[in-house]
Amino acid sequence: MNQNKNVAVVGATGAVGVEMLETLAKRNFPVKSLRLLASSRSAGKPMTYRGETIKVEELTKDSFKGIDIALFSAGASRSREFAQFAVDAGAVVVDNSSAFRMDPSVPLIVPEVNPEDIKKHHGVIANPNCTTIIMLVAIKPLYDLSPIKRIVVSTYQSASGAGAKGMEELEQQTAAVLAGQPAVPQFFPHPYAFNLFSHNTAIQANGYNEEELKMVYETRKIMHDDAIRVCPTCVRVPVLRSHSEAITIEQVRKVSVEEARAALAKAPGVKIVDDREKNLFPMPCNSNGQYDVLVGRIREDLSCDNGLALFVCGDQLLKGAALNAVQIAELL
Repeated sequence: MNQNKNVAVVGATGAVGVEMLETLAKRNFPVKSLRLLASSRSAGKPMTYRGETIKVEELTKDSFKGIDIALFSAGASRSREFAQFAVDAGAVVVDNSSAFRMDPSVPLIVPEVNPEDIKKHHGVIANPNCTTIIMLVAIKPLYDLSPIKRIVVSTYQSASGAGAKGMEELEQQTAAVLAGQPAVPQFFPHPYAFNLFSHNTAIQANGYNEEELKMVYETRKIMHDDAIRVCPTCVRVPVLRSHSEAITIEQVRKVSVEEARAALAKAPGVKIVDDREKNLFPMPCNSNGQYDVLVGRIREDLSCDNGLALFVCGDQLLKGAALNAVQIAELL
């Protein structure tokens, strides 16, 4: 990067937007000017970036004049409505929503996995779903050892995946239950404190919910491998931040645990946490605020000939969202 960029953050007041600002600062992204955009309800709100107070502006179709890179994290409907205005104004859009992920003309990028695809963009680059990102950072080094034929993955997804409102509801319900009161659902469809439930996206005709199907189709697109079979089960758990995933893979050839560990140890974006003697493995509380995906429980899958099993944790707000978007901007 040889010049500073004029950057806009759309959805700046949301949980991911706040993390985007902090990530831009921590990674010394070359920001020339910063424009913070949100709904009319947030217009005028002061936010701080590197000690400077910047007032949030209302998002409109005219918000992108002079902007080089626009980081969107305001939901799919906002992205569909406003992304083209940003592109028409000359900006490159890095979109964190599901709006463009499966558009064949839009690259879907995990920088540790398929950075070369960024060259194919036509003004919009999509950030994958958080669960997909965390999984693929962990299994790409193993895929490079031997192609993966099948993935069975169960996710344990935190409240942060639903944004600030989801996190607030978990905190409020937890306090209520500890005070002897019931956990009354308002944002989520079920009680969340001291409970878990199937991910609250719509169930499709094949029995999978939308979150699970994102993992299926996004994995194939990012890995450029339509033959990968993916069977996901996505569950909300009462954890405030960071997603966990139990992953089992079946490969073309047998990859030993030692070979897998060596590949993961040198892989970008991966930190091995796999102490069998201390029974210490990835935990959400240890991945909070971390850029790396924590990988552990690395072991042979006893149910098939060429299988491995592992357990991973990743900060949904960072690697699952804000950090991945900023890394894409760095690639630009």
